Amino acid sequence: MDFGLSADQQEIQRTARELLSERAKPERVREHAEGAKTDMVLWRELCELGWPGIAVSESYGGQGLGTVECSILCEELGRTVAPVPFASSVMASAVIERAGSDAQRERWLPGLASGEVIGAIGRAEDSRTPLVIGAPEAQVIVLLQEDHARLLTASEAGVKAIPTIDPTRSVGFVSVGTTGEELDGDIGGGSDRALIALAAGLVGVCGRALQMTVAYVKDRRQFGVPVGSFQAVSHRCAQMLLETEKARSTVALAAWTADAEPGQLAETAAMAKAAASEAAIDVTASAIQAHGGIGFTWEADIHWLYKRAQLDGAFLGGAAHHRARLASILAGRLSAGLTV
Repeated sequence: MDFGLSADQQEIQRTARELLSERAKPERVREHAEGAKTDMVLWRELCELGWPGIAVSESYGGQGLGTVECSILCEELGRTVAPVPFASSVMASAVIERAGSDAQRERWLPGLASGEVIGAIGRAEDSRTPLVIGAPEAQVIVLLQEDHARLLTASEAGVKAIPTIDPTRSVGFVSVGTTGEELDGDIGGGSDRALIALAAGLVGVCGRALQMTVAYVKDRRQFGVPVGSFQAVSHRCAQMLLETEKARSTVALAAWTADAEPGQLAETAAMAKAAASEAAIDVTASAIQAHGGIGFTWEADIHWLYKRAQLDGAFLGGAAHHRARLASILAGRLSAGLTV
């Protein structure tokens, strides 16, 4: 049995990596991040290629592909930390398509699929004002609240833009009130697919951090030899590889499950987000450490990856949250006499 990507999926990955290596170079990401602005030129190009609608049904103007294909693009965008609202839009699309009414899908999905409409998503917990990635530039916001969700327009959300540790993303608070429309469909199926998209981006962060670190320790010399030849450094890189591949395989399982075995989606999505959140935070911290003194400077590009890991790692629940969720799901199955 072949557990790898299909030929078409490999082509999507290759095309995305080649395009982003040219359009989202570190200097361009830095320019937009330091100016706290979205790269709208790159966003329009991605829209022309149909990326925002890759997993949206063809009946709503999307490409009608699956969660696996969407996660491939999320991973490649995570590698470059490109300052575009792709992740927030595809996460919002996933929830609206599965939990929205026919009227809500007709109203929002064609625009989200084409990129003419930008989406955002967040989670409201207790009485705290929810933090929403992509909110300042979004026209539609999905707000998850325990076992239900609401759909808000930008005017209904009362967005207040705020700075965060990661300036490659726009982030804002939204008002928690009674405005907006309820989403009454499969909220869990939509939110779990959103988690997979977020986790796939973190896998990309891990992969790029590992790549940059290995290149650096091969080139940086101390006492006449590459620092990568030192046992402590090589062991650190090996652990980074282990964490990256563990997260990648877990996210791949979750993405496959979403398309092929949706009955298992809740637990695999929780596993994916937990693994990716933990890996991204650990791998990027190790990358900075392995870069030595230069790793702590503003001029080093590695800190953009670290900042993305901190924000996305905690967003929509960190590793501890999703491990507790997984335990609850499995405990529920055992109490019902089901196998896990």
